[in-house]
Amino acid sequence: MFFEKKDGLVLCSNICGLIEHMGMSYKADEWRLFIDSSNKSLKAVLLYNGNAAASVPIGHSVQMSETYENMKTLLTAIKYHNHNFLICGDLKVIALLLGLQGGYTNYPCFLCLWDSRADSQHYEQKYWPPRTSFLPGDHNVKAVPLVDPKKILLPPLHIKLGLMKNLVKALNKNGAAFKYLESKFPRISEGKLKAGIFVGPQIRELMKDMHFEEALAGVEVNAWFSFKQIVQNFLGNSRSPEYEKLIQDLISSFRQLGSRMSVKMHFLQSHLDYFPKNCGDYSEEQGERFHQVICTMETRYQSKWNVSMMADYCWSLKRDGPDAQHKRKSKRSSFL
Repeated sequence: MFFEKKDGLVLCSNICGLIEHMGMSYKADEWRLFIDSSNKSLKAVLLYNGNAAASVPIGHSVQMSETYENMKTLLTAIKYHNHNFLICGDLKVIALLLGLQGGYTNYPCFLCLWDSRADSQHYEQKYWPPRTSFLPGDHNVKAVPLVDPKKILLPPLHIKLGLMKNLVKALNKNGAAFKYLESKFPRISEGKLKAGIFVGPQIRELMKDMHFEEALAGVEVNAWFSFKQIVQNFLGNSRSPEYEKLIQDLISSFRQLGSRMSVKMHFLQSHLDYFPKNCGDYSEEQGERFHQVICTMETRYQSKWNVSMMADYCWSLKRDGPDAQHKRKSKRSSFL
């Protein structure tokens, strides 16, 4: 038995045993922990570095919301400090894990003391004082970090979504490009469209759309092509030898467009060395895809995550594996 239910949290009580039972050798440094949270749920999934293996859920609750205390409960329950996985997730999750204050704060970067409100300095100043400590009450730190900051991975997918958001927000709302977005994505509300809130599949679709590129004008064209270059040659599975120049071009084109620098742009400008050599191998995107994969099983269990559902999902991974062998033979006749 690898799963148990405790205080509203369904968790894996023996991660090493579960991985080995699924036919893989267990090495903690070959996995990263993806944590996702919302106002209604908390989810922890192991992702294999390089994405050669399926996602393995190890914790879930539909009663625990996104709070520092619940993150602490989750990490304790799965015995995180026995494994010390690298951790990926969106910036909200990262802030909770490191005890940082949420929302629009002066110092949202966990790597340095970048002042998010010093707009006049953002494009001028590349290097900021490093964050050397996490003392509660100092520089937007609310509580003691739950994990080692060095174990945090920057989120390539959410950085891509953030860049898209910055670009669309800076577009001329009366221009042809923005009007085209309104007609192409009629189901996106006006508020979300103006805020530049898109999901990965929509961005991939737009990157292939020549009509959108034709609708762009002036500095919008350079900003869009710079964005595409970063997505294709840095934030994915490929890194161009000229990636530093591509990022400089992106920052310059967004500045000309009049885009306000966000913390996600700041990571590209000031903490380029912190990104892994292959962002695709350590992205949180596989964790986001887990939501889509699990939908069928959630329907079967009527959205009530329990020990049986977690075990059933893991068994399906083992059963569907390319090297899976089953003792029970199929009763279907073969006509070949």
